[in-house]
Amino acid sequence: MASCPTAFLCNHAATAAPWSSSRTGTRRSFCRRSSVKATINAKLDQKTSLQYNKLGDSDLVISEITLGTMTFGEQNTEKEAHEILSYAFENGINALDTSEAYPIPMKKETQGSTDRFISSWLKSQPRDKVILATKVAGYSEMMSHLRDNATVLRVDAANIKESVEKSLKRLGTDYIDLIQIHWPDRYVPLFGVYSYDFSKWRPSVPFVEQLKAFQELIDDGKVRYIGVSNETSYGVMEFVHAAKVEGLPKIVSIQNSYSLLVRTHFEIDLVEVCHPKITTLAYWLILHWVGGSLTGKYIDINSEAAKKGRLNLFPSYMERYNKSVAREATIKYIETAKKHGLTPVQLALGFARDRPFVTSSIVGATSVNQLKEDIDAFLLTERPLPPEVVADIEDIFKRYKDPTIL
Repeated sequence: MASCPTAFLCNHAATAAPWSSSRTGTRRSFCRRSSVKATINAKLDQKTSLQYNKLGDSDLVISEITLGTMTFGEQNTEKEAHEILSYAFENGINALDTSEAYPIPMKKETQGSTDRFISSWLKSQPRDKVILATKVAGYSEMMSHLRDNATVLRVDAANIKESVEKSLKRLGTDYIDLIQIHWPDRYVPLFGVYSYDFSKWRPSVPFVEQLKAFQELIDDGKVRYIGVSNETSYGVMEFVHAAKVEGLPKIVSIQNSYSLLVRTHFEIDLVEVCHPKITTLAYWLILHWVGGSLTGKYIDINSEAAKKGRLNLFPSYMERYNKSVAREATIKYIETAKKHGLTPVQLALGFARDRPFVTSSIVGATSVNQLKEDIDAFLLTERPLPPEVVADIEDIFKRYKDPTIL
């Protein structure tokens, strides 16, 4: 699975072991533990264990890899999902990312399967050792099935409350560590659309109203922290400003797409508002491998691997990659990896891992073997990537800044 992201602390410091939270009684009690005998096994040697970073100005300390789950219920069975989840948490990952709309592609028949698979696995885990992040859907005229009585989804108080209540029930938990707005309530060009269409502007739910709805859920102990996803710098700063002026909860994370193939928007825009001296937001990275293409296995479009990949399984969903020069750019990155004795996965994940503004990279996998390769890439690839590797990456980037739009 290609995965998608959220960022937290832009200028973060790594720690040797994760902090955890605990809840007592019916109210929330969060504490930092200097030493934890965790079910989540992370070796002490930094070279052979994942690093952990504070999520913005929250109390959450998150592994540098977050497990993405959007294939659970579509490409993965419940048994496979449990195997992937167990392997992830046995090898140092302490956070997972889901959404009320998953799995992908989003459709009524499978909606909620991802959460239900997580719930059945979560029953055998200590809840306070799992950082659980989910998302509330943004404006949509096509996903009314997510609500009991709605023709259009909005990010207003009623929709937010219903979303959270249903997510809690599906996930089988009484609190969510981080909930993010999956995409904005207002009109924003998204998901392969790269220019603003003024004719599509519409009135939107005020930022303050959205934050007040989350405040109630935080006060009730159902949500710990909030964030945004697929958001613009304007939206981020409006949320931050509204929270400051009105004394409302501040977003602690941004989860936007970022990778070798999707860089420009973030690096010239969002990275500034993610600076710790401006917002102390964390950037939670959603890594896009173009449906697995940066593993190199889909370059031969007639291969068995290609036939099972998302580029072919869901051609309309992946159209922005199929009908662009993304494949051409991918071949260049694969050649660069080979030149430096790296696998394409090591090049892609090493690059994302080393970005100073990334707190955690959301990485999805449809098999344990794929996840093992991902984790190993973080651990065994030279940290940071050598200057000559980075120079070659930048040379390709100059030619293919955002290949999915060309």
